[in-house]
Amino acid sequence: MNEYINLSLENIEEEHICCAIGDPKHQEGVDCKKEWIKNKLKDGHVFRKLNARGKIFIEYEPIETAWVPISGKNYEYIYCLWVAGSFKGKGIGKELLEYAINDSKEKGKSGICTLVSKKKKPFIGEKKFFEHYGFEVVDVISDYELMALKFEESETPKFNEVARAMKIDNQDFTIYYSNECPYVEYEVKELSDYAKEKNIKLNFIKIDSLEKAKNAPCIFNNWANFYKGKFISNTILNANAFEKLLK
Repeated sequence: MNEYINLSLENIEEEHICCAIGDPKHQEGVDCKKEWIKNKLKDGHVFRKLNARGKIFIEYEPIETAWVPISGKNYEYIYCLWVAGSFKGKGIGKELLEYAINDSKEKGKSGICTLVSKKKKPFIGEKKFFEHYGFEVVDVISDYELMALKFEESETPKFNEVARAMKIDNQDFTIYYSNECPYVEYEVKELSDYAKEKNIKLNFIKIDSLEKAKNAPCIFNNWANFYKGKFISNTILNANAFEKLLK
């Protein structure tokens, strides 16, 4: 039987948070992520992981306080469900999702929702997986879809209007990011150094509050790239990927 752990203020310092596990260069990002989780626990944030050394977890919280440009009432929002490597194909994703669904029902929620894409994209949920459990598309922006599983008749969540533009005024390469992901701190530093070395204008906008997250100008889970005023991807970039993208 699989053993799982929910992060809490009592155990978070001793437990790993799955992403960037065992990679010293991402330690600052891990520390920032843990601080972010600590501050979100009071909102009902849940980070549940397999008690193993790997990237196997689900992360969710009430939609009212979730750091995404999505609005709704009495729903839970799944930020991420990740089962990696040799742990795939063992029913762990099913157990994690069913836990979140049952937990949401026990809390009296009207449903649970998550972000997916029409075609597979990094750091975004697998549409077919959620469809299997009865999730349905309730809103769409470009290639991105909001899926929800209703427990009762209720108003479904939707993307905020500000996110539908997928545009900004700034024409320089601009990246929105937050500490929801432990990878971002290192990549922000690497990209900053690269841009300085190559004399490239590169802007970073940190999403560090609920208000900023709810008013992000695009779909947003933890990272968003804009170039010449247009949203181009949600892919977290390193220096090599950034260079290829510019070419």
